Amino acid sequence: MRKYIRNLVILISPFLLMIVINEIVRPSIKKKPYSYQSITAINSSDKIPDKCTWICHNNTNYCMQQHVKYFKPYFSSTNKIYFGIINLLRSTGNYGAANIIFLVVLVPLMIWFFLIKSLNIQDEIKHFKKQQQ
Repeated sequence: MRKYIRNLVILISPFLLMIVINEIVRPSIKKKPYSYQSITAINSSDKIPDKCTWICHNNTNYCMQQHVKYFKPYFSSTNKIYFGIINLLRSTGNYGAANIIFLVVLVPLMIWFFLIKSLNIQDEIKHFKKQQQ
């Protein structure tokens, strides 16, 4: 039962943390929020040189020029992966749904699964070490 609760907390806590941070930050945002098809985001779509906004989602080149500092020397490698993922998601015919399914649901679930497997293996190792003593 303890492992089940641990696994559930590990699964849920990143999402709860994201929601808490978003709701703490929301009142401090003064710019008009970005809106698309009656869905309103927290951030605006204004071009702000020192902050990523929805313009970065809609115009990756602007973001790369204005906000990326440390990875600029690696664009020749990272752009292939980044734009490869974007093109793969677009090739599904529904970029928004594919983005949510793969990047919001499946990838985090896969990371969670492997983290839980790793923790279970560590528990087994501890158990075997105790038996050896």
